[in-house]
Amino acid sequence: MLEFIRIQRFKALHDASFPLAALNLLSGLNGMGKSSLIQALLLLRQSKEKNILFSKGLLLKGDYVSVGTGQDILSENAEEETIEVTLAWKERSDPFHFIFDYAGKSDLQPIRNSGGLPEENLSLFSRDFQYLSADRISPKAAYEASDYYINDLNSIGNHGEYTAHYIAENGITRLNIKALQHPDALSPLLLDNLDKWMSEISPGIRIHTQLHAAMNSVALSYSFEQGKEMTAEFKPQNVGFGLTFVLPVLVAVLRAKPGEMLIIENPEAHLHPGGQSVLGKLCSIAAASGVQLIIESHSDHFLNGVRVAVKEGVVSPRQVKIFYLERGHLVHEAMVVSPEIDEQGRLSRWPQGFFDESDRLLEKLL
Repeated sequence: MLEFIRIQRFKALHDASFPLAALNLLSGLNGMGKSSLIQALLLLRQSKEKNILFSKGLLLKGDYVSVGTGQDILSENAEEETIEVTLAWKERSDPFHFIFDYAGKSDLQPIRNSGGLPEENLSLFSRDFQYLSADRISPKAAYEASDYYINDLNSIGNHGEYTAHYIAENGITRLNIKALQHPDALSPLLLDNLDKWMSEISPGIRIHTQLHAAMNSVALSYSFEQGKEMTAEFKPQNVGFGLTFVLPVLVAVLRAKPGEMLIIENPEAHLHPGGQSVLGKLCSIAAASGVQLIIESHSDHFLNGVRVAVKEGVVSPRQVKIFYLERGHLVHEAMVVSPEIDEQGRLSRWPQGFFDESDRLLEKLL
């Protein structure tokens, strides 16, 4: 598990530290550095995947993220023209300190320090990793299939584009984490539990996939309980945007195993408040079972789902970290505030702008 991150002179993160837990929630106003933290990790991973991280440096354009050239990522008012990232893992006795020299017009930032990571199963650089962008799959009748992604890379795609294929191939496999089994599920199989957790968002829903190998595509459809019967199958375009948008999130969490890292942007997008809080609970269960999650969210309902999970003993307070990023007073620099959560789900502080808009508007109305 990744236990600590320090990022220096990368975009709005002039010098920011993040002591991580199992479930890490990033929040803050737009442009305050939440995405910068995630981008820094993704840049390291994509550079490692291209086998150039330790020999050449940090690749700024790739499959996970593209951020331009060096002049786009060096912090404003940086005293030194280097970008540094320090990572500490539970599985590794000493932290690794990356130093990249600044190359303003290049999409490759040269690495200064030599020597690579030992061959360890560190989730950020291994198959035990899944990233889901805020830009996820939209509803359509059929999706692309890829044996390479779902089997060799153990991935459903950065946008969830291979989710339907993964369900078609692995729907009758058992969950890796017993605690993720829904109370109403009759079996520990993935599809059964996916249906039940999706039913928390849209009651009575059932998910159907059919692989068309000759066309290298997978059909996705939904049906609904109607008394003791089931409706006909509906195409994703006809059941609402939110269901298809959240499907990769549910699959990523339900298929996870202890030691995996999940980075998910805006899991709550296009969901009603109840569905958002359900995701908070589900992520809490996964975190308590050994999965590490880094979640960027603007949802107070997701946060409250986590807080309730803490109060109900689903996850312990020490397994949850909250990071609120706000703008510095004098320069364009992100400041990190970390409210602590107690066993009752209460927060030690409530910074201005931290999920407080509802209270502010209600006060005006009253």
